[in-house]
Amino acid sequence: MQRLKSENAVMVTVLSTQGSVPRGPGTRMVVFAQGECGTIGGGHLEFQAIAHARQWLAGQTREATLRQVLGPSLGQCCGGAVELAFEAVSAADLPRLREQLMPPRTPLALFGGGHVGKALVNTLAPLPFAVRWVDSRDEIFPSDVPDVVECEHSNPVQAAVADLAPGSRVLIMSFSHAEDLDIVIACLKRQRDQGDLPFVGLIGSKTKWATFRHRLEDRGFSAEEMAHITCPIGVPGIVGKEPEVIAVAVAAQLLQTL
Repeated sequence: MQRLKSENAVMVTVLSTQGSVPRGPGTRMVVFAQGECGTIGGGHLEFQAIAHARQWLAGQTREATLRQVLGPSLGQCCGGAVELAFEAVSAADLPRLREQLMPPRTPLALFGGGHVGKALVNTLAPLPFAVRWVDSRDEIFPSDVPDVVECEHSNPVQAAVADLAPGSRVLIMSFSHAEDLDIVIACLKRQRDQGDLPFVGLIGSKTKWATFRHRLEDRGFSAEEMAHITCPIGVPGIVGKEPEVIAVAVAAQLLQTL
């Protein structure tokens, strides 16, 4: 989007839809003379939209809306119809465009800066999550953290649970089982008092969770309360143990909670 500071563009917006279509109303993309930012669904629909936007840039048309039927003529068999709007944009529109093109992000707290944590941060960055990455160790975070990720040093690490944004999804994967347990306890106490953490996931095996469950029982947590913890984490059927594989499985599970 920084390109708008030096060159004009055309914003394409999905105004309305009928039937089966790639993207819904409100989806936007910005088209430059060379290149574009975002997508309205790809395929020939997007090809035609980009061509129309570049005609705008060249002063060859000022047709502000375009209706496309996703049938044989476009080589797309979705069967629906899309109405698109076209609007010239420039540097003066940057503040508004940042809001319009930035998807709403759900707060997510990731406890642990290890290999899986690093893989997860990179996997989650383009997804609709506002990631708060927490660790008790100094200098654990890499220098190339994505812009949408907020890094936080917290010692004791579980202290960060108290001021998580309501509605936060929580992932627990610290460097030690003792820290993991402390974070789980803090989450369960907050859930008991406020009930505002929809998903709390703990990395580990069924054996690890069985051990944790006994320790949590000793601390007075009920079976109903402990059922709020998801362990192991990740969508079923993905068995790879590589950090990147785990990250994809966990990201998919998190998307199911939205």
